[in-house]
Amino acid sequence: MAEGNENYQGGSGWTDDTRGSRADRADRGGSNARTSNAASSGTDLFDRVPPHDDDAEMAVLGGMLMSKDAIGEVSQTIEVTDFYQPKHQIVYNAIIDLFAASQPVDVVLVANQLLADGNLDKVGGADYLHSLVASVPTAANAMYYAQIVHQRAILRNVIAAGTKIAQLGYSAEGSQAEDVVNLAQSEVYEMSMGKVRQDYAAIGPVVHDALDQLDKLQQGLVNKGVPTGFRDIDDVTQGLQPGQMVVVAGRPAMGKSTLGIDFARAAALHHGLTSIVFSLEMSKVELAQRIISAETNIPMAALRRADDITPERWNTLNQFWTKMQNAPLFIDDSPNMSLMEIRAKCRRLKQTNDLKLVVIDYLQLMTSGKAVESRQQEVSEFSRALKLLAKELEVPVIALSQLNRGPEMRNDKKPQLSDLRESGSIEQDADVVFLVHRPDFYDKEDRPGEADIIMAKHRNGPTETFHLAFLGATSKFKDMPQDYNAQAV
Repeated sequence: MAEGNENYQGGSGWTDDTRGSRADRADRGGSNARTSNAASSGTDLFDRVPPHDDDAEMAVLGGMLMSKDAIGEVSQTIEVTDFYQPKHQIVYNAIIDLFAASQPVDVVLVANQLLADGNLDKVGGADYLHSLVASVPTAANAMYYAQIVHQRAILRNVIAAGTKIAQLGYSAEGSQAEDVVNLAQSEVYEMSMGKVRQDYAAIGPVVHDALDQLDKLQQGLVNKGVPTGFRDIDDVTQGLQPGQMVVVAGRPAMGKSTLGIDFARAAALHHGLTSIVFSLEMSKVELAQRIISAETNIPMAALRRADDITPERWNTLNQFWTKMQNAPLFIDDSPNMSLMEIRAKCRRLKQTNDLKLVVIDYLQLMTSGKAVESRQQEVSEFSRALKLLAKELEVPVIALSQLNRGPEMRNDKKPQLSDLRESGSIEQDADVVFLVHRPDFYDKEDRPGEADIIMAKHRNGPTETFHLAFLGATSKFKDMPQDYNAQAV
């Protein structure tokens, strides 16, 4: 240490001889010493070897080489990236390739596989494979060792996420703090869900995954999507798909909020899929009244007049309340809700309750909480961010949206995709767009009680117009009879 720092006593601080003004300490070089010490500690922290357990990794591979049952169990717990040692990743891949091809797995066959791939020397030859088997007495503990490997991988992910978040903080001087917080939350979410980002993938495995999904659909092993509760819509869309941004749009009082809540009711109350409704327009009580009315068929007007609730209706309401105790439907009516809040709450629900559907009522009422050049630009940012949220959480996000006055300028009053208000990017970002049209809103004699749900955009299939009944008294849409034939559509 330099002579000017001779009185500095390591971590214990400064001696009495050096106590004085800050200027005196600076002159003696004390501040520099402390700064240097802190910097050295930080450097040492990131110079450490990342958490891993070579013995556990060897034991996992040894157990997999000894037992096919161990392969099936371990492959459900860990991925190739959970292994710290590159040679262990290579061996694991070889074992999984043989197992996936329904081939027997042992040291000799894995060695031949590695030799054919040109990787045998990279892992240390056949002798190393034999040492893996010798490192574990029985394959029965393979899952225990796999848990150790997985836990070490999580710790490495935590370190990587923390490092990236720190870099975001230091390099974001010209950015909005809220944007940096959102990116940090996204990093933590990706890490906690165990996802590994990859920029590209070969077409072969991707096609295999697509065909595998189709096979599972045919066998009924996976759900088709989040059901909307409407026969014809579900038939065309096969349910609302994970990662989709779905827009439900209409003129004021046309029923777009009702349709959005119908989708959430069908998913959460009738199929047990966790759903959340962010209501920027109505209060929780108003939303609850709509849901109660739609589910019990007690008119909305009666729920606002105590005299109209008979003992029979009270009995119906009590039964419904009991049914709702554990229903996976959440409602959030927080005022001035920002996009960042919505994303954070959705990520938390995905982790804690396996969120399956998000409904936002409605897009034009959202706020970014920061200065923007124009409202159109702000809505465009919302639209794009919601699409990214749907992909990140792998859930359909339903965004309700207003239409401009375009339909009222036409003779038939029917809405079109170009009527989406304030931003053309909504049309671009959306995977599915439903436009709500009720002819009797403009002419009471024109198909009273009926509604057209116009699928104006369907990225993965045909567009179509669905005919539903609109029950305004109980705030819901309903399927028309099977033999229904719309008139003057």
